[in-house]
Amino acid sequence: MQQLDRELKGNEYPGRGIVIGRSGDGRYAVAAYFIMGRSANSRNRVFVEEGEGIRTEAFDPSKLEDPSLIIYAPVRVLGNVTIVTNGDQTDTIYDGLSAGKTFEQALRARKFEPDAPNYTPRISGIMRVEDGAFDFSMSILKSNDGNPSCCNRYTFSYDAPAAGEGRFLHTYEGDGSPLPSFQGEPQRVELAGDIDSFTELVWNSLNQENKVSLFVRYIDIATGRYETRIVNKMKD
Repeated sequence: MQQLDRELKGNEYPGRGIVIGRSGDGRYAVAAYFIMGRSANSRNRVFVEEGEGIRTEAFDPSKLEDPSLIIYAPVRVLGNVTIVTNGDQTDTIYDGLSAGKTFEQALRARKFEPDAPNYTPRISGIMRVEDGAFDFSMSILKSNDGNPSCCNRYTFSYDAPAAGEGRFLHTYEGDGSPLPSFQGEPQRVELAGDIDSFTELVWNSLNQENKVSLFVRYIDIATGRYETRIVNKMKD
């Protein structure tokens, strides 16, 4: 099991990342989602609450150059399912689940982002909390080692996650040109502390220059009630 803060500090540019797992005391289903940016357009963003989820918006609308791929709803809730993604596939999953499709079936309609030459992977996760039980799944859709003619699709499912254990999936292995896509299975990382200490750990471990926003949610597995924290580098 890896230490999440070390993984983050050791990667100057993981891009966008999702962490899902169970808190150390076993009480909470935990989700975190962060975004980073290298361009002024990417950095000109904040997370804001929208219903039970969140959306991105421009911190300074006058400086918004291109809303595609950066303005979307990363988190939406459908009944006992919380959806977390790095793009507008959040809506695709929401609509697919509503129509009776599985997580994997819903994502069949999507592939990696059309941002050549990076072809940024689409990473997604869903968490189910119901009747005192918790499970989650994660997905990554990526080009075939930079070849956009083929989309490689991977889904990972985790039943009854162990206390203090999470999985970390992010878009890039590090900085570069083009940016190298994430490789392998979601990393097994330790989850410890309450929502505030965990939020602080993640935020303080992200590269100071490149980090943009962070969302963290702790869902009480017994009751379904949740707490949320949002941290934005850009503030009024």
